[in-house]
Amino acid sequence: MEWNKLSEIEQLEEINKASFDTPVMIFKHSTRCSISLSALNRVERNWNNEQDDIKVKPYYLDLIVYRNVSNEIAKKWNIEHQSPQVLIIKKGACIYTETHMGINYEEIINLK
Repeated sequence: MEWNKLSEIEQLEEINKASFDTPVMIFKHSTRCSISLSALNRVERNWNNEQDDIKVKPYYLDLIVYRNVSNEIAKKWNIEHQSPQVLIIKKGACIYTETHMGINYEEIINLK
């Protein structure tokens, strides 16, 4: 799986615009949390680059290093900060958010 790295607040506007063409997944990962690592591994193990990159554009945020970006995500899409957390942005709106063991590859990839 090839992640797009999310490290700047300015990228959020790019993500918002891109979401009108292709849904965008933001994976907020805590590098200090074993549950976060487990959720990340589940998504990465199941991801099919040839098929899934067409359906969803994946972004990875190290929220320990870029907590300011994580805080801005919460404000921009009016969601509560969690860790780990997956968001799907589509047409400028957050249409899906899930945390911890609720992060499910099948749900992410099959959202309409």
